Amino acid sequence: MIKITSVNNELIKETAKLLKSKHRDESGLFILEGEKCIEEAIQSGLEIKHIFSTEGFEDLPQRIEVTEAVLSKISDAKSAPKSVAVAKQLKPVWRENYKKVVLLEGIKDAGNLGTILRTAAAFKIDAIVLYGNTVDLYNPKCVRSAVGNLWKVPVFKLDKLDIFNTYERIATLPKGENVINLKEYTPADKLLIMFGSEADGLSNELKEYATKNVTIEMSPSVESLNLSVSASIIFYSIMPK
Repeated sequence: MIKITSVNNELIKETAKLLKSKHRDESGLFILEGEKCIEEAIQSGLEIKHIFSTEGFEDLPQRIEVTEAVLSKISDAKSAPKSVAVAKQLKPVWRENYKKVVLLEGIKDAGNLGTILRTAAAFKIDAIVLYGNTVDLYNPKCVRSAVGNLWKVPVFKLDKLDIFNTYERIATLPKGENVINLKEYTPADKLLIMFGSEADGLSNELKEYATKNVTIEMSPSVESLNLSVSASIIFYSIMPK
């Protein structure tokens, strides 16, 4: 079994580069942190290149024994996990039978994105679309927040939305004119539901593209909800019964 104890080892230095989006894009690889996340990835059939670990995974050929200092080098978590893996990024293929699709525009918070992906898997969303200047899907914080669900719902980065012209397209907005309360909304069979960024909301482009506007009714004493909380409420509401 291979053992690495130096943080200056070439493989460790190359792996640490994956903490930056530029190197993830160039290599097509990303980092998984923690035993549960890695086990979920293996069970889901992800291609695992290396598993760096102080304990566990001894029966796998990708396993490399390392020290805690090495794990700290290749993890950006406050407390480095006992295992860190390198896996190949997914390249999903769009399927015509996706009916419940979520579009996220300009999302900046990696933790929010990961939580939304986890919730999407729980409430049977068929696909996620990242639109505009959205945080990197393979940001380590996003991967951690998804808690092993990053690969359970296909995620696409799109620049054009023509494939949704036949969908009912829902803009999620604050209260206002021509806005339906969520409890009064009945989802269509083919649905694209659009969320804007935490700070700016949906762009005018997507507001104009929408065919309906929906809001979450709540106490007037509360101005807004966290994006991932709002998404969770709406996902539950539109989940196929």
